[in-house]
Amino acid sequence: MRWAVAKPPSHATSLSLTHQVLTILHTHPLSSPIEPSLFVLSPKLTPDVVSSVLSHSPSPPFPAAFRFFVWASRSPRLRSWPSHNHIVAALQDPSNLDSSWLTLSHLKDSNVPISPFAFSALIAALSASGRADAAVEAFVRMPGFGSRPNTFVYNTLFSVLVKRDVILLAMAVYNNMLKLDCRPNRATFHVLADGLCKAGRVDDALRLFDEMLRRGIGPDTKIYSVFLSSLCRGSRLDGAKRLFLSMDRNGYRPDSVVYNIMLSGYCRSGMVDEAFEMLRSFEEEGYVIGLKGYSALIDGLVRVERIDEACRIYGAMLGKNVEPDCVVYTIMIRGYLDAGRVEEALALAGEMEKRGIVVDTFCYNTLIKGFCDAGQFGRARSLMLEISKHGLVPDSATYTILIRGLCKEGHVLEAQELFDEMGRAGCAPTVMTYNFLINGLCKVGMLKEAHILFYKMQLGGKPSLFLRLAQGADKVRDSSSLSKMIGDLCESGRVDTAYKLLRDIIDSGVVPDNITYNILMYGLFKVGSPNGAMKLFRELQMNGHSPDAVTYGTLIHGLLSVSRDEDAYMVLQQMLRDGCLPSIEIYKTLMKRLCRKRKVMQAVALWLNHIAQVSTSPAEAQTIKLVKKHFEEGCIEEAVRELVRMDRERSSVNSYPYTIWLIGFCQARKVDEALKIFTILVDFDVDLTPPSCHFLIQSLCYEGKLAPALDVMLYALRKRFWIIQPVGNRLIEKLCMVNKKKVAHGLVWQMNLAGYDMDYLNIPTKHLLYNEQLDGG
Repeated sequence: MRWAVAKPPSHATSLSLTHQVLTILHTHPLSSPIEPSLFVLSPKLTPDVVSSVLSHSPSPPFPAAFRFFVWASRSPRLRSWPSHNHIVAALQDPSNLDSSWLTLSHLKDSNVPISPFAFSALIAALSASGRADAAVEAFVRMPGFGSRPNTFVYNTLFSVLVKRDVILLAMAVYNNMLKLDCRPNRATFHVLADGLCKAGRVDDALRLFDEMLRRGIGPDTKIYSVFLSSLCRGSRLDGAKRLFLSMDRNGYRPDSVVYNIMLSGYCRSGMVDEAFEMLRSFEEEGYVIGLKGYSALIDGLVRVERIDEACRIYGAMLGKNVEPDCVVYTIMIRGYLDAGRVEEALALAGEMEKRGIVVDTFCYNTLIKGFCDAGQFGRARSLMLEISKHGLVPDSATYTILIRGLCKEGHVLEAQELFDEMGRAGCAPTVMTYNFLINGLCKVGMLKEAHILFYKMQLGGKPSLFLRLAQGADKVRDSSSLSKMIGDLCESGRVDTAYKLLRDIIDSGVVPDNITYNILMYGLFKVGSPNGAMKLFRELQMNGHSPDAVTYGTLIHGLLSVSRDEDAYMVLQQMLRDGCLPSIEIYKTLMKRLCRKRKVMQAVALWLNHIAQVSTSPAEAQTIKLVKKHFEEGCIEEAVRELVRMDRERSSVNSYPYTIWLIGFCQARKVDEALKIFTILVDFDVDLTPPSCHFLIQSLCYEGKLAPALDVMLYALRKRFWIIQPVGNRLIEKLCMVNKKKVAHGLVWQMNLAGYDMDYLNIPTKHLLYNEQLDGG
């Protein structure tokens, strides 16, 4: 919105005009139109005069003042921020709000055009009064008054929606705004980008940034700071650095806010040394480090457990007369506690109070967590009671920290009592509170209690909403279906209905998240209830959650543990269909399972399909195709060599999956193939594992192939692998039985040097070694 900047008239003229307008507003009956009288004065009026009238004491009757504002806002020449702010402040009075609607209705009945700026003031006032639902309703009612929302009204509404955490609705309204050919401005993108970034939707925010540039709207420092902050919070530092460097190219000089965002981003990601290098370059550009910068550096050092360096920076800060605040003290206290220096943390808290800095709840929570981590629950509870002495109250985080600590130590009954106390104190548990307590109950086998707590959590504060979303005609299965529902409501003009739905979901109490489901599914598998776990998995999907990699991993591992292999593979297929990439651990578990069943080639195929999915290079795709062909033709050596070469080219050579296949071939009595894999891995200097050497020695001995068995054993000794005694005994016996006693004695000597207790050789082995004459073999 562009406000007029006019050449101000003389002070006397302004006073005279203000007096004339006030006379009109005070003397005209409320039912009588004031517009004709104002029209005569219109050419002489200025934004300052309008603002002076609205702020005058005694003020005119509010209906007349509001009507004057509506009339003045129709003219771009008379609009200004002061007059807008005056009317917003006045509208926050409940009686004025009621009369504003009567005034608007009267204007509508009198066919007086109503400017959209009147509605923007109304929406802003309702939001400031804590009535966001009424603000959204005011927006919806605009067409009924013959007023069409403009960009400024949309921006005001976007601010309300972002503040109330309904960015999904804000974006749906934005899309509808574009369809109605209302053009966004820089402020539009700033508000929406801020909302998307705070909601963690960084990629959506970056797409919005690109759209802003395509529309020819250049960013400003404020927008840069929003995007940089979001990228840093998401640990996308390369992207943040590129955007930061582009500022200078685009003619924008970073300010202290931007510099602090970059320092904080690098420090939070543990890249403290890089942050110090960056600081030096910033200082060359004129940046003077202040409290925020010191806070970022100290926090970074504490995160990487360099508490002594953090103390030095803290001292340097004091040396430059930069006074620490509660945030800096809390960071330092956390650093001392993480280092186990509890008394120093308490001393710093004492210093904080001496400086007159009030210890806030967050600082107390940091101390409480430190005592819990040290197992000092008595002192933690004492601190919790101390909070109230400073006029503060324990919050959800306070209770959650204590519940987590108690559950971690197995004090689940005490944690339950604290949970109940939390409810009596009117402190709402968070998802994390429920998760810690449910996890604690599962760990001590109290699965029934965990289930009860889970379903209490699931119903939350609005069970009717939960049931409607889960079972009703407007069923919400996932975020995309919810987005579609919100979009449809906006397009049909029912923005207020969409708002109420989203706020109901947000305010519906604490609903389970994926972590909750994962904990409970793990507990069900642990007590031997796989059917219960599968039922919970189906419920998770029906309630609109998308299973994550941990969910699928818990299911697959659990099903395999009860020998329900087919179900595990079905879950894997669903995981892949849903676009969720299985972890390496899942693939390792499945391959081991197949190998135990002597289905080595199925294990190989599983791995090849995995690397084909994650591969992005055409050359790699060609290699994988060739490897598949080699395996199909039984050319194991060529296939494995190609795979190891490919791994080496992308610097990701690991002993798995090769050692898993090696063990699989041993179990399938295909020891020659297993030996080929061993030879290739040794050639490429890839370390094998103790179990793979164990299986290979055992299989080679069984086949009577003692020379390669000895080579594998000597390799294991060089690598300091510990091979279980019976395998060593077996090899020594076999060597003695084929008249290779010198070799056997040499092996015993090397095993003894490696730390094996050769007194534990079984009697037959000792008899073969020592009671018969050596044959010189």
